[in-house]
Amino acid sequence: MRTFRGGLTIGLAVAVLVAALAATYELYDTRTLKRTIRRGEVFCGVNAGLPGFSIPDDKGNWTGFDVDFCRAVAAAIFDDPSKARFIPLDANERFKELQNRKVDILSRNSTWDMSREQNYDLYFPAVAYYDGQGFMVPRSRNIDSALSLDNSKVCVQAATTTELNLADYFHANNMKYQEVKFPKLDGVLKAYDSGQCDTFTADVSQLYALRLNMNKPDDQVILPDVISKEPLAPVVRQRDDDWMMIVKWTLYAMINAEELGVSSKNIDEALKSKKPDVMRLVGNEGTYGEDLGLTKDWAVRIIRHVGNYGEVYDRNIGAESKLHIPRGLNQLWSAGGIQYAPPIR
Repeated sequence: MRTFRGGLTIGLAVAVLVAALAATYELYDTRTLKRTIRRGEVFCGVNAGLPGFSIPDDKGNWTGFDVDFCRAVAAAIFDDPSKARFIPLDANERFKELQNRKVDILSRNSTWDMSREQNYDLYFPAVAYYDGQGFMVPRSRNIDSALSLDNSKVCVQAATTTELNLADYFHANNMKYQEVKFPKLDGVLKAYDSGQCDTFTADVSQLYALRLNMNKPDDQVILPDVISKEPLAPVVRQRDDDWMMIVKWTLYAMINAEELGVSSKNIDEALKSKKPDVMRLVGNEGTYGEDLGLTKDWAVRIIRHVGNYGEVYDRNIGAESKLHIPRGLNQLWSAGGIQYAPPIR
């Protein structure tokens, strides 16, 4: 057998390498769930302050669509939504901090695209919110189409897909613009609100949310044009399949619950249901929760403590909120939207 300098045989070298790789993959495959359970909390990376999605009050209490999803994951694991800790992260640090294990999950209006999965070694398990980039302008400009924005001065957040989409849109439509960019979203908002630019571009959901923080919200118009696909999704690390499955199926359980008519208000009645789909959802048939490494009532915990997808949407950004964002694409597939979850079976 061939021997390397120092006496290490090829066979032994290969064995050492295989053992090291196996240990590495085992560590990655089990680390997040075990560490989360041992710690007793889910660490969630969120936006520092986006009304409707994630925002703290003056006492440090967080609310929002993305916040509730983190609470749903905590409820599935611990039967306690308060076991979610929220860690605000800027757009330019969110993926690195997830890689560095500062957080267990990003629930932070992050667009799922190919380069992010490849370059950052991450997974986007499922789409929580179908969004798209749009434009906000002062009502006084009397503009009703993005095609009328030629020669605009546009405020945009730097180092985001928003900046790239802006350039693509104006180039494709042979329009000129002046870019005014800032590293943080609050800087973009302040610049627009103070008149440093006459157009504000961001995801439509962000425009609805940030308009609430402006000096004269009613003087601003969000144009109907949507210029990009922005599927917003929670984010986890690759090679962490057990954790990825829990995050993914937490969202799918909430969507399936809405489709089946199961909510936080009728969950006790649902536990008595004899409908096969409902029985599987609430854990009265099959071992779906146990297969995830959770309890059989994992989905019941989510729905009881946090609600189904529609409940979370309505209270944070929909009809029951200050934002009043129409469901649109985020309506269930059976009600004219494209929000769709694989069945639990």
